[in-house]
Amino acid sequence: MYRSLILAGTVMLSAAACSSAPVAGIQPIDGVISGQCHTDMVLGAAGLAASPATVERARVDSDSLQVQTVRGGTRLPATPTSATSGGDRLTIEVGRGNAITALRCG
Repeated sequence: MYRSLILAGTVMLSAAACSSAPVAGIQPIDGVISGQCHTDMVLGAAGLAASPATVERARVDSDSLQVQTVRGGTRLPATPTSATSGGDRLTIEVGRGNAITALRCG
């Protein structure tokens, strides 16, 4: 009797641990998004899969109000300063397998 109750409890606990809750709203650490894009805080995202959660986290961490995802090969020429800061939009370039290959502002 006790054995079946313990087994049932273990199975229910395991099932609850495996379920994933949707990511709650991603908030900036300081509580404010300035709207001035900076890529220095999101360079670590290069190589990661461009999932919706990763893209949103990169937008928030870069202080951008908007984010745009583009496929590789459509990269526009940009000066070094505009590539790393400026504007209110983060542009994430993705390549094969939906991996992030580059991040830039504008």
